[in-house]
Amino acid sequence: MHEMGARPRLIFLLNSAQRHLQQWMAQQTEAQPAPGSATPSPAQSGVLFALAQGDGATMGQLARELDLAPSAVSGLVQRMEALGWVHRRPCPEDGRTQRVWLRPEGQAVLPFIRQATQRINAQLTAGFTEAELATVARWLTHVQHLDQHTHLEH
Repeated sequence: MHEMGARPRLIFLLNSAQRHLQQWMAQQTEAQPAPGSATPSPAQSGVLFALAQGDGATMGQLARELDLAPSAVSGLVQRMEALGWVHRRPCPEDGRTQRVWLRPEGQAVLPFIRQATQRINAQLTAGFTEAELATVARWLTHVQHLDQHTHLEH
């Protein structure tokens, strides 16, 4: 805890929380493994969720949806293709654009990651009011867009 009057060490807390959250989420998913050969990482789960909402998404759409660099999405999709969860095909309208599609093996993992996400969210939000969570979400969104704020100020 921080002393009365002292400001919280936000950078330390954010970095530490992120590290602990990733370790804890890995433990949660290992405790209840997905059907099949592998348990999806949080980023892979994000791709599966995005495709469940809009199958046949372009690599660019996935990059925007997941807030990742296009090169990171390319590697992510390549690893998921090797696991048999997705496949890529050139877009019929523009052969330079790749579209990503869920395969049945990827569909089969969705109920598992939905349950895991619900379980994790329940534990993350336990003991906090909706108003407190709204403030946390507003602050985290602010942090996500700091690079845009600094451009406006200069």
